[in-house]
Amino acid sequence: MNLVTIEHLTKSYTERLIFDDTDFSINEGEKIGLIGINGTGKSTLLKIVAGLEEPDKGTVVRGRNLDMRYLPQNPKFTEGDTIIESILRDNEGHPHIWDMESQAKTMLTKVGIYDFDAKVETLSGGQRKRVALVSTLMADTDLLILDEPTNHLDSDMADWLEDHLKKFRGAILMITHDRYFLDSVANRIVELDKGKFYSYQTNYEGYLEMRAERLDMAQASERKRQSILRVELEWVKRGARARSTKQKAHIQRYEALRDQKGPELDQSMELESISSRLGRTTVELDHLCKAYGDKTLIKDFTYIFLKNDRVGIIGPNGSGKSTLMKMIAGWVQPDSGTIEIGQTVKMGYFSQENEAMDESLKVIDYIKNVAEYVQTKDGSVSASMMLERFLFPSSVQYTTIDRLSGGEKRRLYLLRILMDAPNVLLLDEPTNDLDIRTLTILEDYLDSFQGIVITVSHDRYFLDRIVRRIFAFEGNGKITQYEGGFTDYQAAVLRKEVEAEAMEAGNPKAGVKSDKSKDEKSEEDSKLSKKTWNGGPKKLRFTYQEQKDWDVIESQIEKLEEEIADLDVQMEKAASDFVKLKELMDRKAQAESELDAKMERWMYLNDLAEKIERQ
Repeated sequence: MNLVTIEHLTKSYTERLIFDDTDFSINEGEKIGLIGINGTGKSTLLKIVAGLEEPDKGTVVRGRNLDMRYLPQNPKFTEGDTIIESILRDNEGHPHIWDMESQAKTMLTKVGIYDFDAKVETLSGGQRKRVALVSTLMADTDLLILDEPTNHLDSDMADWLEDHLKKFRGAILMITHDRYFLDSVANRIVELDKGKFYSYQTNYEGYLEMRAERLDMAQASERKRQSILRVELEWVKRGARARSTKQKAHIQRYEALRDQKGPELDQSMELESISSRLGRTTVELDHLCKAYGDKTLIKDFTYIFLKNDRVGIIGPNGSGKSTLMKMIAGWVQPDSGTIEIGQTVKMGYFSQENEAMDESLKVIDYIKNVAEYVQTKDGSVSASMMLERFLFPSSVQYTTIDRLSGGEKRRLYLLRILMDAPNVLLLDEPTNDLDIRTLTILEDYLDSFQGIVITVSHDRYFLDRIVRRIFAFEGNGKITQYEGGFTDYQAAVLRKEVEAEAMEAGNPKAGVKSDKSKDEKSEEDSKLSKKTWNGGPKKLRFTYQEQKDWDVIESQIEKLEEEIADLDVQMEKAASDFVKLKELMDRKAQAESELDAKMERWMYLNDLAEKIERQ
């Protein structure tokens, strides 16, 4: 059953066309993840679906008696209400209002809210968003419209929300940057790109494959158009005169082909790693302690950051993660202990508050205030060119910052920090309000960054992608260090829990039993015994199959890369032969899929080889 249908949607903000005569629909049971670059209109679409904004042109048809609930990015509250009063006010007329208060309290505890009688005006921005999320989820509704529901949720809260939405029977339209969350919850991805919607009936992983195929097809069609255009142009140059109806028709076909708009290639947010030299002394924390009143956040914490360290800081909201970052940055002083910063250290602190952003400035002036040019390995690059690479076209560079969306402001703020060439990057919740494309290129940038990266994040995908060490805030000032990314941290915690349960049961050698035979779980057995525990850490080693794969995998990857490059050349030559082109594209898709699998296998084996070497 169709819930919402939008046809010929057109909408502009000043000179910016965000929807260009495009269509969109929501069907019963669909769980739609809406993705696209910040500032392109994602939140505006949610408001149009919810009936809070009107398109400039086009029609919006909603199903009869359709019940919707909308979670905005920045929810509003009635001042003076307590948390519970606010939720009850939002859900007046609920068929089970008599039971709502107890349900709301249970749900509030799931998102870390325990003082149910606190006044809404006393809440932080993150707390307000979580209260609004609970209020929205309380409704018995046909369609949930959620704008960044995972912002301000720690990993346990995100897991709970993920499970809740998977069980939800109605339809969902949501914007989120959390790629693990999208992969788990969404059954349809809609991409907003250059004013048009592109729909993919799949989760996030499937979307990546299908989008690549769409772009390949678009470029192949453009190559074919250009090839035909060259032939037609030669015909015109030979002096054909429009004396007959047939010749006129031929010229009209040529002109139509000439005027046809080719696919717009995405701008590349390519940023060469920009950093300053880092000397021997980096950042040294010695017996740090910090408390606020009776609450101890950090107790006797010592760590010396190594060159090229990649550290992720995790823990519940309010546990002290941002406080640790601010102490390293010099914004907050410890109660005791010392922080030594090396003379060559140049910090870049990407805080949650977009510090010192004068919104009356023009976009380009905000960046030029840091540097008019930066040096990369490709030479000197101007501020304007860096803005282009960071998805701010020339048409936007001379507008004032206050006209940007929230996500665009965060992207601009990030660019300003990177332009200053830091060698120690402090990233406090960098994934909040940044779109997936920006995150992807930021991750690629950090791969080549010559310096230290310290990040507070609840984004499990980002942590797995970037960090090699986890600092976990575990309560009462305790910070525990774990090796690896977020998934490795989860496995280590599980292993400790299994060990503790076995000790309590009086059988320290007891562990999690497996139904799989030895042959069926060769790979699982070597992953640091993540799912099993037999009384202590086993000596890591390659299995027979892993060693066999490790010996040949690099040459296999090289052959696949060469094949893909050769297929690109063949596709260029076959641009006018669509049948041949389709065969080549299918083979390229297969080769790329094989390459992805080989690369994933190589990453796993390489990590394992490093761990074996460190034993």
